[in-house]
Amino acid sequence: MTQTIDPETNHLAVGKPTRRLDAEEKLTGRARFSGDMSFPGLLHARLVLSPYAHARIVSIDTAAALAIPGVVAVYTADTLKMAKSHESSRSQSPLARGEAFWCGHPVAIVLAESEALAEDGAAAVDVDYDPLPVVIDPLAALQPDSPLTRPRSEDETSEIAGGGTHADVGTAQAEEEEQEELSLNVSDRVHMHSGDIEAGWREADVVVERSYRTRSVHQSYLEPQSITVVPSKGSHKMTVYASSQGLYSARSDISDALALPERQILVEPVPIGGAFGGKFGLIEPLAAAAAYATRKPVRMVYTRQDDLLAGNPAPQSFITVKLGAKRDGTLVALQAKIILDAGAFPGAAAGLAGYLMSSVYRCPNTDIRGYEVLTNKVSVGAYRAPDAPQTAFALESTVTDLCHELQIDPLEFRRQNGLRGGDPSGNPRHPVLPPLGLMECLDGIEQHPLWKERHAQKEVPAELAGWKIGIGLAVGGWPGGNDAAAAACRLESDGTVSVVIGTVDLTGSDTSLALIAAEAIGLPASQVNIAHDATDTMPYSGGTGGSKTIYSMGPAVQAAAQQARQQILQIASDMLEAAVDDLEFKDDNVVVKGVPGKALSLQKIARASTSFSRRGPVYGQGRTPTPDNSPMYAAHLAKVAVDPDTGEVRVLDYVAAQDVGRAINPPAVEGQIHGGVTQGLGWALFEGLEHDEDGQLLTATFMDYALPHSFDVPNITPLLIEVPSGIGPYGAKGVGEPPVIPVAGAIANAIYDAVGVRPAELPMTPERIFNALHQ
Repeated sequence: MTQTIDPETNHLAVGKPTRRLDAEEKLTGRARFSGDMSFPGLLHARLVLSPYAHARIVSIDTAAALAIPGVVAVYTADTLKMAKSHESSRSQSPLARGEAFWCGHPVAIVLAESEALAEDGAAAVDVDYDPLPVVIDPLAALQPDSPLTRPRSEDETSEIAGGGTHADVGTAQAEEEEQEELSLNVSDRVHMHSGDIEAGWREADVVVERSYRTRSVHQSYLEPQSITVVPSKGSHKMTVYASSQGLYSARSDISDALALPERQILVEPVPIGGAFGGKFGLIEPLAAAAAYATRKPVRMVYTRQDDLLAGNPAPQSFITVKLGAKRDGTLVALQAKIILDAGAFPGAAAGLAGYLMSSVYRCPNTDIRGYEVLTNKVSVGAYRAPDAPQTAFALESTVTDLCHELQIDPLEFRRQNGLRGGDPSGNPRHPVLPPLGLMECLDGIEQHPLWKERHAQKEVPAELAGWKIGIGLAVGGWPGGNDAAAAACRLESDGTVSVVIGTVDLTGSDTSLALIAAEAIGLPASQVNIAHDATDTMPYSGGTGGSKTIYSMGPAVQAAAQQARQQILQIASDMLEAAVDDLEFKDDNVVVKGVPGKALSLQKIARASTSFSRRGPVYGQGRTPTPDNSPMYAAHLAKVAVDPDTGEVRVLDYVAAQDVGRAINPPAVEGQIHGGVTQGLGWALFEGLEHDEDGQLLTATFMDYALPHSFDVPNITPLLIEVPSGIGPYGAKGVGEPPVIPVAGAIANAIYDAVGVRPAELPMTPERIFNALHQ
């Protein structure tokens, strides 16, 4: 179901259901990923991972590994030359030096002539460890007397992988005030507040306080971390084929690691088999350093176990939320404490988590504290809407409990208190919120039969006799990222148009960019091709992620296409001896309006612009800063069945209303919602990295790390709500992040509606639900 912004507008391409440009190549298996690359003399890399969560490295003996025929080299932190290997940066210092900080910390890299030989070589590396105290519980790690996770240095910074790719939330509200007595394991802390929280509690008639815990969750992309690096013979140059969300950032990271000029590093775009925020600069410097040292092509592809042990999953969290409201439902006080487990290196983004907690509801008095804590676990990174699923689960669960205490309809409470365009944003750079669609999303949910008929929907079907049915509502928002971008658009000799960009094609973004270009020029989408150049020639683009690809790159593509359109029309005007305003595009021709037969094909125009021409080739350029963001909101409704005898939960039906600004390619947008909700189901019911008290990962394979199966995914109904952005192309906003955010909260609220117990821990496994029912 789609709510349109302007039903009178007759768009040629935008908003038309369009098959993805990469569909055939991927469906037929012809797409070549980084791990498929093969070159003469290729070496295969395998990592030696620490079996201890914290240990001093006494010695590393590589002799037995090097004695294996076909093993070419073994490098450690002391023997692999990297310019910044002594810094406290996981990507720049990828091999453990002196100490291993988590179970799975790479200690050495083995290069061999085959994957099997590399595996044998890694097994033969003999490392002598001296175990050290292990810090696993982030709550204990906060305490002043806690052992240290690892030595700390003054140059450490806390920035989530991908940096500003993900969200624009400002920094002025993240204030460090009074000095709490905390452990040096605390790598970042923020205190955000507005109004007077104590006055808010005095004003409140009802106060509800709850505490929650979520687990660390892995991105679980189909293609694991992978990269192939090919040095040039006779020079210091190298070509990199990386499964990376940021081509320019990969180039910069490698340049820093090897102390080489960026111009000597060529990063080629390759298809990515899934990323979800997890592929921002984790392994590129290490693989490049190994290739540079051997002067041979090197391919490194994580095993699935490597990825679970040494990837960069989402952080686990401990969150306490306290809400106060007047009897009429007016929210007057919001207080929260958010503790994020960052693992061995900073990067859990406590400030972003605090902002997300305060960016859904109007509340005059807020007090939010966030802490990022280091532990002896794998360090974390971005995962689709970083920190938002955790904060939304805690906030939306508490809001529903508050509604229960107030005896107020949960949808009406959210409508009464939810943010609207024009409200203060909390971001000093953009103090007022732009138009946003939270209210319209709630309207869409309210009109859906699952809500309108919710009492009848709770009737238990015969096949679920004895089970309880519940329906839960939750909302969530994402501030949106923004980035500078550039694009080029040229007319080819066959009359087609090529758009040259630097973003990576994720989930069909190339197809949507082609639709934007087609719309801007006035051509059918079939006439537009998207081209990805390497980093030495492609127009600038930031990282691909944070729901900003279409939002930031789209305007650059639109501007380049419009410039190309004007150049085409100017050439046609000269050739047809007609004013530009009298011309229009029709299929692959430029015609004079109202004059049958007076037309020029784009092929003729292309030839005229390049063959001994005074006119010059058609080459449009677009560059846009996109300085402001456009927040995105969603409202979700879940119907679940709960078996009181076992605690099993089945999701029976699901509705997701989302403000998408403008659906450039509606099937792709709906696909994003389907995928986001499915990943949210994983957060809610199945997924979580578990460690024992010694820091051993207990879920190091997919035999133990549970993911949703196809039969766990219910019917999902996307409701596309279009409240146009004033910045995004044709009103588009980002769509990738919001659909994962409200899921756990909606399912938790549905379980509460079904059996009357409040789930407070993710994932909500049958054991946890059963124990809650029988306390």
